[in-house]
Amino acid sequence: MAHWPEATTIKSSIEAADTIMIHRHVRPDPDALGSQLGLKRIIEQAYPEKKVYVVGGIVRDLEFLGKMEHVEPDMYDEALVLVLDTANHERIDGPYALKGKTVIKIDHHPDEDPYATHQIVDTTVSSTSEMIAELAEMWQMPLDEESAFLLFAGIVGDTGRFQFRNATPRTFEVAAKLIAYGIDTNRLYRQMYKTNLATLQLQGYVLQHVQVTEAGVGYVKIDADVLRTFHATPEAASQLVNSFSGLEGLKCWVMFVENKDEIRVRIRSKGPVINDVAKRYRGGGHQMAAGATIDRWDEMDEVIAALDEVARPYTFENNEES
Repeated sequence: MAHWPEATTIKSSIEAADTIMIHRHVRPDPDALGSQLGLKRIIEQAYPEKKVYVVGGIVRDLEFLGKMEHVEPDMYDEALVLVLDTANHERIDGPYALKGKTVIKIDHHPDEDPYATHQIVDTTVSSTSEMIAELAEMWQMPLDEESAFLLFAGIVGDTGRFQFRNATPRTFEVAAKLIAYGIDTNRLYRQMYKTNLATLQLQGYVLQHVQVTEAGVGYVKIDADVLRTFHATPEAASQLVNSFSGLEGLKCWVMFVENKDEIRVRIRSKGPVINDVAKRYRGGGHQMAAGATIDRWDEMDEVIAALDEVARPYTFENNEES
């Protein structure tokens, strides 16, 4: 089990609070929602007298995980706020999160913005959902089938169905405990990975238009015209970032997706450290998975050139590419 000294303080804060607000990052992924909704369920089961709210927008494709709740600004005056899976305060979904009486951060991204009163940040963990599962065990707060389902969904999302290198022996141990609650993994995979015809056709476009530099950087550009052609949302397009990850010789890859007045940049890697590149363009993240934002298409070449710099000296060990 993990050693997090602040865990006892955070449990005491939960016990002392009558109202608890749980936030996470904008444009949530399965880990953000799974940890958020899973923690709500855990706290409500342990302390049914407390008022626990989950706050933020929702992604249509992930609505099966649960719904968000409406809150008013004055509800934060005496509230405990738990912010999950969010490295920087600018990315918190909800304008009032930092107005809580006490703010707690629980996250597995690099700690570049310690915005909370108390925090647990551990970059060795696969996902925030894995952290919540371990914290619940530390706190002796019971899980049930619903909370286990939500946390398992978060782990599956951030480990790419346990294919990424962040899936450690510890991750599999936590996952095994969650599965023991009788969760329906078949239903989860059907819901998480279902697609529609338009998205499938967009994936075909991505595979046909991927380009690779001499340094081993793959990239695809999805502008507004492409989105309109395939009747796709920027969120749906962004989910295709790993669709060409198995390409031989690829060291890292990036997808550029136009979204209104900005361009989202999703970067992934098999070895080269890419989050420093993301930081140069209003972003950040993990060493092997990061995101950024640019304002103009002419910046795309700059991002690719920066990735070339980190990819060029990298060599795969034992002739393996992952």
